[in-house]
Amino acid sequence: MPLEVRNLAGGYGDRPIIEAVNLALAHGEWLSLLGANGSGKSTLLRVMSRILKPQAGVALLDGRDIHQLSPAAAARKLALLPQQQILPEGLTVEQLVSLGRSPHQPWWQWELDAAGRAQVEQALHWTEIEHYRDRAVAELSGGERQRAFLALALAQDPKVLLLDEPTTFLDLHYQFQLLELLRRLNQQQGLSIITVLHDINLAARYSDRLALLRQGHLWSVGPATAMLTPENLRAVFDIEVDLIHTAVGLQICPLAAASPSITRIPAPT
Repeated sequence: MPLEVRNLAGGYGDRPIIEAVNLALAHGEWLSLLGANGSGKSTLLRVMSRILKPQAGVALLDGRDIHQLSPAAAARKLALLPQQQILPEGLTVEQLVSLGRSPHQPWWQWELDAAGRAQVEQALHWTEIEHYRDRAVAELSGGERQRAFLALALAQDPKVLLLDEPTTFLDLHYQFQLLELLRRLNQQQGLSIITVLHDINLAARYSDRLALLRQGHLWSVGPATAMLTPENLRAVFDIEVDLIHTAVGLQICPLAAASPSITRIPAPT
């Protein structure tokens, strides 16, 4: 497994947000984390990517404790696209994407080698932003900027890509454009992906498996057809739904908030 967590707990200070999470990402798999606000999705992603240290358990990257790896060693295998990026002052798109090669170069080497330049060009091509290479990142639209930061992550040449709500602030056109790009990379390049998504239907449409989190615990994990049940969605999201079979697979139609007396269900052990 390229990425696996065992009995993982984590949070902020002494306050745990996620507890006793066991989850593994298979090679070439797209796994999406779903849950209500505050369920621990982003916290789990941050512990997996070594931004947060675990309070218990371990996160394994290619079988090694990711928190025991150097930042450069981890970044050569895993890249993270956070929910909100810090806009660099004065950098062009090409300069931004070139920063993704930092984990592969010695600290004293400023110029990219041939392999580094080729990877940057490939990342610009994959994200279809070659013609923006000389534009300032700050001048890009929301969708263009998201693709530029995705290109930065891809320039790392990772085996695992983590994305925290990558469709936030994007209109429907750019949401589909970004997710279709991720699907091509997943299917054609064998990139293993974990996404945190709010949109249940988009997650079901694009992911191989869904992991449902409830109050910091892993509720259930499996293919969309098994996870999208009225019982699961009532327990995890406190909503009542109808299920719809469509040309793009199983989708949900939210109907109403569930009754609190129904949704107080203990997480499975």
